[in-house]
Amino acid sequence: METLTIAQLGNPILREHASLISATQYQEFAPFFNALQQKMLEHNGVGIAAPQVSESIRAFIVASRPNPRYPDAPMMEPTLMLNPEITWASENMEKDWEGCLSIPGIRALVSRHSHIEVRYDTLEGKEVKTQMEGFIARIFQHELDHLNGLVFLDRADKADYYTEAEYLKLMTKSE
Repeated sequence: METLTIAQLGNPILREHASLISATQYQEFAPFFNALQQKMLEHNGVGIAAPQVSESIRAFIVASRPNPRYPDAPMMEPTLMLNPEITWASENMEKDWEGCLSIPGIRALVSRHSHIEVRYDTLEGKEVKTQMEGFIARIFQHELDHLNGLVFLDRADKADYYTEAEYLKLMTKSE
């Protein structure tokens, strides 16, 4: 498999609505999903969607863990989610910081549902229904947006955009 390259803001694939993949296609994409996870880990991501590496399919990985980009992230094993969807979302919204591998150097405050119920398929074709909250729910919603042609800046107020340098200054002041 060729090396995956992260699509940057401005690349039209980030604005496309990704296609469903059939259960019969899951295994043929397995090598791609392994490469996707490696690319995410290489860049200290806590999630990555297939469209971010120019594959317009409804698949992403959620992999929360503390790292230099998100030092306070909770631990969660990398989880591949195929054809994911939100089946319920709380009315309660939380505003917090987000960044994106496709938009390096920029952070923004984004409102997201604090609790969600989701469904997705595993690589083995098993359906999973589960609840998520907090940072994990935020990652899921961020990655789902990628499958629908949205980026986190679409959900942020322009006054809440920060460069990475200003974000880091702000974070060190608040400690």
